[in-house]
Amino acid sequence: MNTAKVLILALVAITVGMAGCVRPYGMGSGYREAALERGIAEMNELVSQTVKDPEKAKQIQAIFKGVITEAQQSLKQSREYHQKLFALNASYDATPEQFGKILDDLNNARMASAAKILGMRFKIKSMLTAQEWKELTDEMNKARSRYAAQPKAEGM
Repeated sequence: MNTAKVLILALVAITVGMAGCVRPYGMGSGYREAALERGIAEMNELVSQTVKDPEKAKQIQAIFKGVITEAQQSLKQSREYHQKLFALNASYDATPEQFGKILDDLNNARMASAAKILGMRFKIKSMLTAQEWKELTDEMNKARSRYAAQPKAEGM
């Protein structure tokens, strides 16, 4: 009887976990694109305000655009890998090795993208003085906190 309860709980946990993965990709993409455009404009403004040399500011804005492009490509790749996982999940004959290969490829692609973005971060840092870096990151943190999820007031 105890084993049956554990199996039922495991089945419920797996079902709930899989239910979270069935949302079609692309929902709300118009909102994401508009938010991305606002974010790019805000980031360009922050760079213009904190980097005193206009030519250096333009170079840094171009690097930030590269970061955004890389993040978009990474998201697209991730969606493609998840579509492969969804298709494999539908196959009764799918093996753990097949899932493992897709997951390995997904993780390797994410790591490669993260390494590129990290390289761009250090390139930006090398172009700035310590004071400019502090001002820029402080302003970025302020902007980020404005968009962070705000807790709902009680009673609402």
